[in-house]
Amino acid sequence: MAKKKATKAETPKTTAQQLGSLIKSARDIMRKDKGLNGDLDRLPLLTWIMFLKFLDDREKLGEAEASIGGKKYKSAVEAPYRWRDWAAIKDGITGDGLIAFVNQDEAVRPDGKRGPGLLAYLRSLQSTNGDRRRDVIATVFDGVTNRMISGYLMRDVINLVDGIHFDSSEEIHTLARLYESMLREMRDAAGDSGEFYTPRPVIQFMVAVTDPQLGEVVLDPACGTGGFLAEAYSHLEKQAQTVQQRKVLQEKSIRGGEAKPLPYMLSQMNLLLHGLDSPAIEYGNSLAVKITELGPGDQVDVILTNPPFGGEEEAGIRSNFPADKQTSETALLFLQLIMRKLRRPSAGHERGGRAAVVVPHGTLFGEGVAGRIKEELLKEFNLHTIVRLPNGVFAPYTGIATNLLFFDRSGPTKDIWYYQLPLPEGRRNYSKTKPLQIEEFDDCIKWFQQKRRKSTDQAWRVSVENILKYDDAGTLVSCNLDLRNPNSAAALEHLPPQKLVDDILQKELRIAEIMQSIRVLPSLDNNAHNWSIIPLGEVLQHRKEFIEIDDLTSYKRCRVQLHAQGIVLRDNLVGAEIKTKRQQVCRVDEFLVAEIDAKVGGFGIVPRELDEAIVSSHYFLFQINQSKLNPRFLGYYTQTLAFREQVEAQGSTNYAAIRPKDVLKYRIPLPTLAEQLEIIAIAERIEEVKRIHTNVGKELTAMIPALLSNSATGDMS
Repeated sequence: MAKKKATKAETPKTTAQQLGSLIKSARDIMRKDKGLNGDLDRLPLLTWIMFLKFLDDREKLGEAEASIGGKKYKSAVEAPYRWRDWAAIKDGITGDGLIAFVNQDEAVRPDGKRGPGLLAYLRSLQSTNGDRRRDVIATVFDGVTNRMISGYLMRDVINLVDGIHFDSSEEIHTLARLYESMLREMRDAAGDSGEFYTPRPVIQFMVAVTDPQLGEVVLDPACGTGGFLAEAYSHLEKQAQTVQQRKVLQEKSIRGGEAKPLPYMLSQMNLLLHGLDSPAIEYGNSLAVKITELGPGDQVDVILTNPPFGGEEEAGIRSNFPADKQTSETALLFLQLIMRKLRRPSAGHERGGRAAVVVPHGTLFGEGVAGRIKEELLKEFNLHTIVRLPNGVFAPYTGIATNLLFFDRSGPTKDIWYYQLPLPEGRRNYSKTKPLQIEEFDDCIKWFQQKRRKSTDQAWRVSVENILKYDDAGTLVSCNLDLRNPNSAAALEHLPPQKLVDDILQKELRIAEIMQSIRVLPSLDNNAHNWSIIPLGEVLQHRKEFIEIDDLTSYKRCRVQLHAQGIVLRDNLVGAEIKTKRQQVCRVDEFLVAEIDAKVGGFGIVPRELDEAIVSSHYFLFQINQSKLNPRFLGYYTQTLAFREQVEAQGSTNYAAIRPKDVLKYRIPLPTLAEQLEIIAIAERIEEVKRIHTNVGKELTAMIPALLSNSATGDMS
């Protein structure tokens, strides 16, 4: 048999573990260099070295594609400054010669001739014929300095980075995850690095609910390390299916601005790793433009940003804003810029542009200039939602409380919905080891995306008429957006007692209405039932799906909350933090049983938000035959005494573990699917009654303090 003709040898792929080890080794080498002081020196150095390797690998791909098409390729970086000319040679230029070549304005180049040093050459690049690559490179390296002293250690780092294959999409994807972890470490490092890093769960939430669409332009005018833009790019990438759509994604979708050289460079690398070939990030202060001169050509569809706050802008920057809205507070200036940058409504885009912005707590209650800016926001924009984050989301980098503003240009604000994101149960704060998790936004996302929102313990609505206050002359007196949750116990004590009485009576009427609707349903008539009793083995199938944990991947771990509370998130960990590397994967609507804790309520149905979460081998997972059994019906039935007694009867001791075959022997009644749905509907109404009763209890508890507080007329201070 003839041998298959040999093809071009593929570059061996580097595994995630190898890539992580490679980066760790490079950082360990840099720790030996006396010129580098902490991660704020080491990580930028590693970034620009990786940037040059990335650039050369992409240029090689461009050259190969041009050659196939019979075209000439113009390199952004020319010999002998390309990575392949001086860095890819393992025993090439090193020691003092390497440091001189990198640092000096003029040095002996790797080809033996004298000429500009590496950084000097890169800073001098200028683009021609509309190709922005050289301008991007020059701007990236404009703020780069090399603090490494030892050329021998630098050569060791370069040799390691040469082992990364930026022509492999798998490796770029893995490195992007690694790079995000490095950016978190920059936030953790000493100094002010935290100011340009927003927690990823906050970014993910803001992008998810703002929902950018392909064809829209997304802007972050204070992009820092590019977190919002990278997440928005990933969100849009899922929508790009054709060559033309990919072209729109690459060339017309993502825009940014950043004033500081270090985060500017980091954002470029971040976006390149996420797949954006030529990031359109402007280097400079986005506020350095007279906003009254901004026109339609400067406007965009979506703005996602966490602008710097607490800083003070110079007089020249303040003068770019209307005289009655000039302030040194950076956050308020950016808020005005964002308002001017949002696209006006047009045919097919009735809402116009939309924005999601992180603002400090002071922005909500500030008056004077802050009040006038918020007045404009409410009168000319629709500030439809404010999400109030728990204290400590940005801790320990800043203790300032933060809020998320969501607004668009669909018209003036009529009502503002507030949502108070609670701390997880049992938690008092966040920390480096226990930060905010994206799963904590699950309920908020569901509520946010409802067509008809409802008030809950966390959500409430306020009319704009109750926010904008004017005197008799029509002058603004107050524009306070810092409003308490009226459903909280503290807020209830400030209500008039008569209002509490009226609310309780209204709730009791709703309870009576629900109970009356349940009372007449046939499912409540036990005599009408003729349900068969079956073992679970007829509708369940034990399923095992084990995976090997990858050290660099983040995993949701779930657990059973005992006593019929259901399946809940345990934590979200990177694989390296999970001791047992063999875990099972959960699927939505499966029946999950704890091997040991089943006797005390250790079972439940996997909810949608925990699809693909993992559990240890001490759990059993069962697929449900949904043509016969509705998972929610099973979930409700497992809360009954009849089911609990069967579980408790298993085993020879009170703490004996159960086995999958034990679970399959448990017997349950099996109504028709239509009857199951009717019972589920009843259960949902009962859950509503329970929620109303909880709120009534809060109001009853608040009535006596409210009565006493509202009866006092003297000065209590």
